[in-house]
Amino acid sequence: MTTPYPNPITPAKTRIGWIGIGVMGAAMASRLISAGYSLTVYARNPSKSLYLKSQGAQLSDSPVELARSTDVVFTMLGHPSDVRSIVLENNGVLSGLNPNCVTVDMTSSHPVLAREIFAAAREKNCWSVDAPVSGGDIGAREGRLAILAGGERGVVEWLSPLFDIMGKVTYVGTAGSGQSCKIGNQIVVGANLIGLSEGLVFAERAGLDTRQFMEAVRGGAAGSMVMELFGERVIERDFRPGGFAEYMVKDLGMGVDVVEEDDHERVVALPGAALCKQLFSGMVANGDGKLGTQGLITVIERINGK
Repeated sequence: MTTPYPNPITPAKTRIGWIGIGVMGAAMASRLISAGYSLTVYARNPSKSLYLKSQGAQLSDSPVELARSTDVVFTMLGHPSDVRSIVLENNGVLSGLNPNCVTVDMTSSHPVLAREIFAAAREKNCWSVDAPVSGGDIGAREGRLAILAGGERGVVEWLSPLFDIMGKVTYVGTAGSGQSCKIGNQIVVGANLIGLSEGLVFAERAGLDTRQFMEAVRGGAAGSMVMELFGERVIERDFRPGGFAEYMVKDLGMGVDVVEEDDHERVVALPGAALCKQLFSGMVANGDGKLGTQGLITVIERINGK
């Protein structure tokens, strides 16, 4: 290993591992390669790695082998169960991570699991950071993600040359805080998606041109980043996923459903988020769980007989 924490991160010396190359992960990993970093990828389906391999990425046979040959390992997976399997279980990342190297989970996962990973990493004289993101596929491609980082402040600052390639990082607190921040983010995003969807359905039923309606209100209090990211897509019926609707059910569920035994004091009543989760669950029930979150309008339309 050439650049374990706290030696400075540089493209010439720091070796990056990446696990999770879906819509978001592949775009984020690609930006690191373009910035000159050496990248090694593990993919359960190796054919998905062809795009990154064409850019110069190497392919590893397992998470443990990937960790042994890299300084920083990023994970960008689907569910907390995937994170647990890839990071904590036998032949996982922590089984191979070298002392003072760092694993960074950018999955939208559970705060309790993030704290568990941090404790397990410290037992091995390694470090972990939970750093979920917001900004969708556009933010991933353009390097404009909001990165919400929890863990040791010094380690997060050390990682800043890598985070800066992907977006803007904000340190939000100790291990698990990044995940808690992301859940809060999803509560706000979900509420905005409901408002955008209902506003467009109402405008159409009222006889307004929906694009003109959106242009009229986007500069006022109704305007939001959700409208900027998704408004045109919704009008164009472009429901290609930046993030799957089923993942929104997962994320909101971590805020409104899950009561961990040691986390009772953190539980809050979130009636709006609970309703939002039910509407996204409606997308899943309708067979649309793999559509993008902007497809929420389809549920509002069905309720209104369209």
